[in-house]
Amino acid sequence: MALFCISDLHLSLGVDKPMDVFGGVWENYIEKLEKNWREIVSDDDYVVMPGDFCWAMHLDESKEDFEFLNSLPGIKILLKGNHDYWWDTVSKLRRFVSDNAYSNIHFLQNNFFSYDDCAICGTRFWLCPGASSFTGEDEKIYLRELGRAELSLAEAIKNNPKQIIFFTHYPPFSNPQKPDEAFCELMQKYGVSHVLYGHLHGDAKNYAFTGEYKGIKFDLVSCDYLEFTPKMLIK
Repeated sequence: MALFCISDLHLSLGVDKPMDVFGGVWENYIEKLEKNWREIVSDDDYVVMPGDFCWAMHLDESKEDFEFLNSLPGIKILLKGNHDYWWDTVSKLRRFVSDNAYSNIHFLQNNFFSYDDCAICGTRFWLCPGASSFTGEDEKIYLRELGRAELSLAEAIKNNPKQIIFFTHYPPFSNPQKPDEAFCELMQKYGVSHVLYGHLHGDAKNYAFTGEYKGIKFDLVSCDYLEFTPKMLIK
C-alpha cells in the first residue's frame, strides 16, 4: 500500500475542451496519464487529487470523466479546485458515486482520511494576501478557507496520527520565495509535515515554492509539472 498525489487532470471526456490548446506537453496527455498511473499505482494504494479534476460544468456532464477515473487502480480522494464547477454538496457527491458504483472515489472537504498512521487533510484554499489582485472579497474567501483547513485538521488530530499531510488546490503563498504566514502558523499548530498544492501550469510553474519553510515541506503536484505521473509520498 502506497500514498500518491497528482492534481489538475483537467479531463474533458464529456465536454469539448481539449487541453492540447495549452501546448504540446498536453498532447495525448490522457493516454500518458493512464499508462503512467497503471504502471505504478495498485488497487490498494491511495491517490489524492487536489483540484481541477475535469472541465464539466455540471455533475451529470462529468460522468465519463468519473468512469475513466473509476477504471484506474487505487482509492482516489478528490479535493475541489477553481475549475471544478461540477462540484456540488458533499452529500450529493457521495450519492452520485454511490449510485454509479464508484466505490473507490471519495471527497475531501471539512473532513480527513486515514492512511495507515497518517492523516490526509486539505481544503481548496484561495489567493493569499499580498497577491497583486487581492481584494476585500478575496480576504473573506481566504479566511473562510483557513477555517475549513482547521476543521479538517481538528478532525484529524482526534485520531492521534503520527503524521499529517495537507493538500490544497491554490498555492499557499503570494510570494514565491515565502509561503503565507497565517497558513504556516496553522500548519505548525497541528504539526503538519508536508503540504502539496496544484493550480500552477506553464510559465507559472517557475513561481512555485518547493522546499522546506518553518519545518514544513512544500511541493507542487500539477500533472504537467509531474509529467503526468502520480507522485509517491509514502511507500
